[in-house]
Amino acid sequence: MRLAYRVWLDAGGRAFGEGPAALLSLVQTEGSLSRAAAHMGMSYNKAWRTLRAAEERLGFSLLERRVGGLRGGGSQVSPRGEELLRRYQALLADVDRDLEGLFRKHFSDWP
Repeated sequence: MRLAYRVWLDAGGRAFGEGPAALLSLVQTEGSLSRAAAHMGMSYNKAWRTLRAAEERLGFSLLERRVGGLRGGGSQVSPRGEELLRRYQALLADVDRDLEGLFRKHFSDWP
C-alpha cells in the first residue's frame, strides 16, 4: 500500500498543478510550447488552453510568446512563471517528504 495525492494551487478554481508545471518545465528546455506539448503527447491547442486558463486564474502571464521571424516563433517562461514553478516544485518536495513521514507514522504497522 502507498499514499497517493495531488497538489494544486487554487485561485477561484484549480489554477496551477502538475500539468501546467510539467508544461512550463518543458517549455524551459524545449524553447516552445508546441515542442513541450508534443513531448507530453498533448495537442498544442490543449496545452495552450491549459496555460491560458492558469494565467486567467492567477492573473499574470506564465509565458512570453514570440511570433514568427527568421528563426520562427517560440515561447519562454515569464519571470513570474519561473518563480511560480520554482516555488511549486519546492512545495511538492516538502509535501512529498512530510506526507511520506505521516504515512509511515500512521501505517508502518499495517499488515
